[in-house]
Amino acid sequence: MSLFRLDASILPASSASRSLADLVEAEWSASHPDSTVTRRDVAADPVPATAWTDAVTSGFVEAAQRTEGQNRARALATRFADELIDADALLFAVPLYNYGVSQHFKTWFDLAYTDERINPTGTALQGKPATLVTVLGGNYAPGTPKDGWDHSTGWLRRVLADVWGLDLRVVQRPFTLVGVNPALDAFADTARELKENAESDARTYGREIAALRGNVA
Repeated sequence: MSLFRLDASILPASSASRSLADLVEAEWSASHPDSTVTRRDVAADPVPATAWTDAVTSGFVEAAQRTEGQNRARALATRFADELIDADALLFAVPLYNYGVSQHFKTWFDLAYTDERINPTGTALQGKPATLVTVLGGNYAPGTPKDGWDHSTGWLRRVLADVWGLDLRVVQRPFTLVGVNPALDAFADTARELKENAESDARTYGREIAALRGNVA
């Protein structure tokens, strides 16, 4: 059994998304103590900004005429897809940054998506169990002043569940800036409850994906 884990936090030492993902991984490892965990940290080891362009444009030229950059990009896309396909379950820890999806995750996804096994014509990830952990500095729930400002979670659900067809669970923890930003001190009790709920979800979903087995090519 194997788990693939991706982290996208730029602040690993204090990352709320990593802490929650650790809980998911701990439940996985408790169920599969001899399993392997393949890790990819797209913040510490970011995908080159030109890789997606190189991979896409490589499809318009003959193999012998591809540039070195195009060949590197295609090889990297293959590696990304292999990591996803070979794993029994997937774990993504992706914070909200500036009201949108992490640029590191988006660059990784765009390149991985060029691999034909997991692009719109491929089904290699269909039904594979997965957990998405996402954290938000503020609270963007319906009825809050910034309802609708979270432009990350919806997109992540779309590409992971609807595009790749993963059997997806989502752990979300809002208000991570409570205790950091004094303007949010009034929400300490709410933030504490949301944190506890997210931690409970992380443990539950970790056990759930550990109990399932998706498609492994």
